[in-house]
This record gives sequence, C-alpha cells and structure tokens, in this order.
Amino acid sequence: MKKIFLIFVSLICSVWVFGQDKGNVLIKNGTVLTVTKGTLTETDVLVKDGKIAQIGKNIGAPQGVKVIDASGLFVMPGIIDAHSHIALDAINEATSPVTAEVNEGDVINPLQIGIYRALGGGVTAVHAMHGSANAIGGQCETLKLRYGTFDQDAMKMDGAPRTIKFALGENPTRVHGGGNNIVPRTRMGVEFVIRQAFSQAKKYSEDWDTYNKNKLVKGFRGAPPVYNLRLETLADILKGNIIVHCHSYRADEIFMLLKVCKDFGIKRLVFQHVNEGFKVAPELAAYGAMASVFSDWWAYKFEVYYSTSYNAAILTKNGVTTSINSDDAQMMRHLYNEAAKTQKYGSLSDEEALALITINPAKQLGIDARTGSLETGKDADIAIFKNHPLSIYGVPQYTIVDGIVRFDRTNDPADMRLMVDPKQNLDEVSLQDKNIDHCMDGTEFLFGDLFGTDKK
Repeated sequence: MKKIFLIFVSLICSVWVFGQDKGNVLIKNGTVLTVTKGTLTETDVLVKDGKIAQIGKNIGAPQGVKVIDASGLFVMPGIIDAHSHIALDAINEATSPVTAEVNEGDVINPLQIGIYRALGGGVTAVHAMHGSANAIGGQCETLKLRYGTFDQDAMKMDGAPRTIKFALGENPTRVHGGGNNIVPRTRMGVEFVIRQAFSQAKKYSEDWDTYNKNKLVKGFRGAPPVYNLRLETLADILKGNIIVHCHSYRADEIFMLLKVCKDFGIKRLVFQHVNEGFKVAPELAAYGAMASVFSDWWAYKFEVYYSTSYNAAILTKNGVTTSINSDDAQMMRHLYNEAAKTQKYGSLSDEEALALITINPAKQLGIDARTGSLETGKDADIAIFKNHPLSIYGVPQYTIVDGIVRFDRTNDPADMRLMVDPKQNLDEVSLQDKNIDHCMDGTEFLFGDLFGTDKK
C-alpha cells in the first residue's frame, strides 16, 4: 500500500505541475499543418497566455518561455471529438422520453483517467454527451481536456454554445416503448414526441412573451406562466440558442427530422453517427445540417446494418460539414487513424481528412472561431506528432491545451505506474479491484484503480 500511495502522490504532483503552467511556449522548426491555411515547413509557433501569438520562421524565444524542438515533427491543431462520453459517470436519464431539463455539465468528473488517455492520442477537446435513450435527452457539455484540475468547472469551455442530445430509432423505442410500454414504441412515435415537445415549448414561450408585454401595462394583474425548465430548454432550441445533436442511423429518419426542424424553424442541427447519411447527402447540404460519423462502424445492430466506409467522403464531397467521432474511449485515442481511412475510402486530401477531426467538429460545436485550426489569435490547442498524423506510423508526442503541455510522451506520468512482477502472485497486491492493463512490452501494471475506469 505504501508503494501505491507514493505513486498516487507522484501522479497527482505531476498533473498539478501541468496545471500551474503559464501557457507560454515556443514550438520550433516543425512542419505545421494549419488545416485551413496550408502546410508550412520548418516553421515556428509562438504561444503567449494560451493563445497563438505568431506563426512564422526564426521566431525568437521570449525570456523564460519553454521551447519545444519540433524538428522533424508535425504540428497540427488539437483533435476534437464531437461525440464522447468521457469525464462522465452516467449518460442516460432514461426516466422519460423527454429530459431536456438535465445537464451533463453538472456531473463532470475531472479526474477520470480516460481524459489523460485521450490527451495521449492528441485530443484537446471533446463533446461530452448525454446518451441516446430518449427522443429528447439532456444537454451536453463541450470540454477542454485540462487534466490536472480538481475543479469540474475548469474543464468546461467558457463561451461554447449550448448543445443537446436527441435520438431517433431503436434506442428510444426500445427503452420507452419496449421497456415501459409508453410512447414512443415506433419510429413514427419518436417523431410525435419531438413535434409535441416543440409545440408545447412554442406555446410556453408565447405565453411568457404575452405576460412580459402585458405586465408593462398599467393596472395589469395577471400571473406569470408556471416556470418549467424542460420547456425553457426546448424554447431555447426554437430560438436558436442550443445546437441539436441527433443520434441517427437510417436515411428515412434523418430526412424526417429535417422536415420537423424546418417546420419549427430550427437551423442549428448536427446528426450523429449518420450511417446512411450518404443516401441523403444533398438534402443535408441544402439544409445546412452537419454530420458527425464513424469511419467504418456498422452492423452492430439491425437498424445499422447498411452503411459504407465511403460515408464521410461522400458527405464531404457533397458539401456537408463532416467530422469523424469516437463514441468510445479507446477509439478516441487514435482518431487520426480513423480520419486517415477516408484517404483509402474516398481519396480525401490531407487537408480534408485532417479537417474531419479538427476544424469540422469545431464548427459542429460552434467553437471554430477559437479552435480547430492553427491560426494567429486562436486558442493554443495543439498536437505534435512523430511522423505524419495520417500515417500508420504517426505517434503523438505532445498535446497542448490553451498553451499548457498536458501530455509529453518523454515525461509521461504513466512511467510511474505500479510495475508488477509478472511472476508475482497478484493476490499479494493489496487492491480490492485488480484492474489489469498491459504495457507495450507485455509487463502488467495496475493503474485504473487510482482514478477509476471509464464508464459508458
């Protein structure tokens, strides 16, 4: 137990030091993949106070600023995962088909080890989402991976637009219709639930507008409408203050929600998964809806038996702002490989493929003015790779969030993990829950117990 305690303290101290960094760094002589402004060879990136201050050649290091020698390395925007469930301990409030009143931002776990593992894959921001049990689920939270803090609010990206999770198809029909024998039991029931909720929110908003107007009239004695957080949230969707992110698979249902949103004047819409999006790509583009997809996951349940690895490329070529997401803590660690698949299946250019995990998810979350590309004035969210990130040999070396080095492969706190002799009887280790992983060389270590494991 003494060994475990010392390692725990060492790890905490390490991430605490990361958290105290001033956010100033100079990256020298790298191949800079800006994503939006081309590729710059032997170029420097100067970061001051968490922002990209200058991009160019032969930039001198200000006094006291940490210098990273990126010679022979590739410097790119930090990876953004538009569909994640890390930093959360529970993701489904499945007690009602509509739970717009709940908010994942209230239950962020800043110490979950999956956050650090994501940083090890070059990820700097995630969309921490509610689950897909409900036709209209809870609000989500856009997070910067500022691992090393004990403050859950410090993980939240200030000023990021509000988002909410919807779901179509089998998940809500199974949970509510199949499990509880309430609407929705069918796909048409899902549409009804959404239309009914929006209609109620529209009336609620109108009632408040009428009250706020009448209360200014002398002698008015009317009472205000009864406050309802669920309807407040839905009304904010109708007003354009919340971006809808909708779990979806089938083309017919995707097209259905486009019609529903058109009827209620909702324009901020991102479809998640979108496995059959390629069938309605022109319609998505015409509406201005976006798509966050898997690179090649399908057939894991009946309603998603039909898709193609060309999905992302087809959507992109049709003008749909497309991203590739993980929905999985393990896949999140190699999203750059997932993006590279679009070059085999669709022949996307380097810029198009990298956009799928940087500027495009930033657009989908409404944060592209601040992150998603390497440009002067933007947040210094940066990943540095050995070998090109779209190469099978690409390996993240540094991950920088707001100018703070949150992952450094040469000083990885993982080196301080409790190393267990493979010949030792694990019963001798004084831990109740032996969460075993394996190092690259096959040596076993115990680590997940220190912070807890990811939970979907």
